[in-house]
Amino acid sequence: MSFDLLSEPIRKFIRDKGWEQLRPIQAAAIAKILASDDNFILASRTASGKTEAAFLPILSKVDFKQSGVQILYISPLIALINDQFYRIEELCKNLDITVTKWHGEANKTLKDRLIKQPNGIVLITPESLEAMFVNKPFNIKQLFSNLKYIVIDEIHSFIGTDRGIQLKSILSRLQNVNSKTFSIVGLSATIGDYNEAKKFTGDELKTKVLLDRTAKEINVVFRYFENFNEELPLELLKDLYIETKDNKVLIFPNSRGRAEEVAVKLNKISSRVKGHSNYFSHHSSVDREVREYVEYFAKNNRRQNFCISCTSTLELGIDIGTVDEVVQIDATHSISSLIQRVGRSGRKEGESSNLYLYATTKWNLLQSIACWLLYTEGFIELPQKNEKPYDILLHQALSITKGHSGILLTKLVKQLKENAAFNQIEVLEIEQILNYLIEIDLLEKLRSEVIIGIEGERIVNSRDFYSVFKTEENFKVVNAGNTVGEIPFSPQIIEDENILLSAKIWKIKYVDHKAKKIEVIPANDGKKPMFFGGSADIHPKIREKMFRILYSNKTFDFLNKASSDELEKIRKEFSVFNIKNLEKERPLLMAELHAQLFTFTGSRINRTLQLLLNISEINNLIDTISSSFYFNGLNENFCEKLDNLNYFIEDIDSHICDLLHANPGLLSFSKWGLYLPESFQVKLLKDKYYDIEGTKEYLSKTKFIINS
Repeated sequence: MSFDLLSEPIRKFIRDKGWEQLRPIQAAAIAKILASDDNFILASRTASGKTEAAFLPILSKVDFKQSGVQILYISPLIALINDQFYRIEELCKNLDITVTKWHGEANKTLKDRLIKQPNGIVLITPESLEAMFVNKPFNIKQLFSNLKYIVIDEIHSFIGTDRGIQLKSILSRLQNVNSKTFSIVGLSATIGDYNEAKKFTGDELKTKVLLDRTAKEINVVFRYFENFNEELPLELLKDLYIETKDNKVLIFPNSRGRAEEVAVKLNKISSRVKGHSNYFSHHSSVDREVREYVEYFAKNNRRQNFCISCTSTLELGIDIGTVDEVVQIDATHSISSLIQRVGRSGRKEGESSNLYLYATTKWNLLQSIACWLLYTEGFIELPQKNEKPYDILLHQALSITKGHSGILLTKLVKQLKENAAFNQIEVLEIEQILNYLIEIDLLEKLRSEVIIGIEGERIVNSRDFYSVFKTEENFKVVNAGNTVGEIPFSPQIIEDENILLSAKIWKIKYVDHKAKKIEVIPANDGKKPMFFGGSADIHPKIREKMFRILYSNKTFDFLNKASSDELEKIRKEFSVFNIKNLEKERPLLMAELHAQLFTFTGSRINRTLQLLLNISEINNLIDTISSSFYFNGLNENFCEKLDNLNYFIEDIDSHICDLLHANPGLLSFSKWGLYLPESFQVKLLKDKYYDIEGTKEYLSKTKFIINS
């Protein structure tokens, strides 16, 4: 029995907690981790006890009397570190083990104490580790040269991302300073590709996946309220209020502006009918202290109901206690996101999850149905593969050079080539990138050595250097000296306009561009507030599922009458196309002077199709919601041009190059891409922004069917 394998202090912890039995993932992890030094990926649904599954056996196994930090816990969020700190500290209460938080907001005295006497467990973000490598290379060796385990929480949030490549590189660099190989344990509820997860550890063959397939019952209801305006319809908000007023609820709209609108308007309805006043918003623009108060209130308030309107900030594993219902407004952008959100309710053993999906347009309804069906079929998006991350290699080259205070050029090339994150990049390519960095003065060559150049010093000495993701240009929003939060700046932010933030409406009194500060007062004039938010890429599988639903006559018992009626209406609209092969045919709506092509494919292929349409001089306008292109003023050879789009792929590099000259902002998705040689910028765009191979395949197999 797994329980008997644990050390006595850990067994005492379990007895004191009154656990009747271990969860399946915990029992499996204890047996496997204690028996081997392999790497493990622990995959099981939200709230299944993955943190304990990792730490119970590791704490039983590791000898904390040895010098140096023994366990490193890496998290994607500072908020998650703060949350997990108390959980891990409680696990260690019978063991006399120091647990230290290390991030920008953590206690400096405790960090200094750790440097003087490295021991125990450290909780950290990738960016803080990066900062250590750059600024405290000696401390890295002192702290982590005797590491036994690295636990990576929410590992799926790193796989297939720039931040993940950075972390993979840091793990490789940590192995170089370690006296012996440490083991990695990754935790996740939403992994789409277990092989990619295994590769992430840097040693695929030594990595095993422990998968708990235990399903949770989910009650799901779809509702439809047609909306032609920017703001949500009042009928939807009234229905939403009635549905949520007597429960503890998380509401997930798809933007920060929408999250604020929901919180403010539900609060207004509640105050009119003398309901509770516990309506909050929670997203990255809300001040940190306000967010922490909301989390504390939700977790510790047993009796009062509440409603938190939030974005992905509450998607990951921050513990906010018991949630009765989860509401999604309009379609999620990914199945992975839907899984995380659904998992926030019914966290207690034996409880079912309750999910309400509100759609406001026919396309959002269709996408919501597609996402839900794919979820029930067990599909999760595969992470985007980026085998040659030139931009992150460039960043790590600067980081390594700065951390060494100068390094032999041959040694730098060797370190980068041997790094698990960059082993697909050729030595010649590494040399070309480094020579270009010397050319633009980010690096300076002194005989056979390189140091940071004058231009490079400006970059590496900035606080912004440690992250590989771009941060928005945010303005701080202040009321009477108190920070309300931050919002991305836009030209619409002017005096006398209203904004939504922290579940309240504010009037802008003064915009200080130099200090990046907005002074506000509470607004009472009834003037419509501005919205802010963004969009995300959609996987081809979701769009393909939407297409299949359109050409199916299947009814769904989770749809209410309005949703069913709307689905039938859109199916009728598409019945004018004689589609026989759902794999190979797509609808092309032709009128006398205009046309609309429905591609039903992913965002990256649509982006590439638009590039090809522009090259072939077909005027077009893309609609990302319906995955379609509008064409106005058709000429006689329009259909012929459409059929020949594939020909332009042959010379795609020169077209992308021309596009880059005309619009350097194309590279805005990559923080470090603008410092690459032009040919590598083109490669980066092909690898991450467009999907050349996917588009080639799509065009070669697809036939456009004109309405009859």
